[in-house]
Amino acid sequence: MDEHEARERILTAAEELFYTHGLQTVGMANIRQASGVSLKRLYQCFPSKEDLIDSYLNRRDQHWHQALTEHVDRYRSGRQRLLAVFDFLTDWFAAPDFRGCAFINAFGELGAVSTPVAAIARSHKHTLRARLRELATEAEAEDAEALAGQLLVLVEGAIVTASMQDFPQCAGEHTKTAAQTLIDTQFGPQHRACR
Repeated sequence: MDEHEARERILTAAEELFYTHGLQTVGMANIRQASGVSLKRLYQCFPSKEDLIDSYLNRRDQHWHQALTEHVDRYRSGRQRLLAVFDFLTDWFAAPDFRGCAFINAFGELGAVSTPVAAIARSHKHTLRARLRELATEAEAEDAEALAGQLLVLVEGAIVTASMQDFPQCAGEHTKTAAQTLIDTQFGPQHRACR
C-alpha cells in the first residue's frame, strides 16, 4: 500500500474513532488496528498522535464545510439559502452517528493544553461565521454582520442541545424557527410578505 492510501485509511479510522470515542480515549494502537496499517507505517505518516489529531480535525473541517455548501447550494434565494443551514443541521442531528460537533468536543478535551487543537476549532467556527455573513449579505440583510453573529449562536446552541437530547432533530427544527424570526427582523415589512 502506498503512502497516500495508508494516510487515507488512517484518517478514515481516526475520524470514526475520535468522533465516536473522543481524542484522549483512542490510542494509536486503536487507530492501527482499525486502519489495518502497521504501527511503523502509521508513525511514518503521522509522527505523533498530535499530528494525527490535527490532520483529522482539518479533514473534518473541510468535509463539514463542503457538505454544508453542497446543501445550501440547492437553493436559489438568499433567505432560502440562510434557512437551508438549519435544514442541514436538522439532517445532521438525525444521523445515527451524530455525536455533536467534533470541534466543540476537541476544544473541550484538549483546547486548554493544545494550541493547534484550539486554533483549528476556532478557525472552524470563524469559517462558519464568515459563511453565515456571506449568506446574510446575499439575502440583503440590513445588518449581515449582526445577523451572522446571532445565527452562529443559534447554530452552536442547537449543536450542543442536539448532542444531549434523545430526539436531536427537534433541536434543529426549533432552531430553524428561531432563525426565521431573527432573519425576519433584518428585512422591512415589504420583504416579510414575500417569503
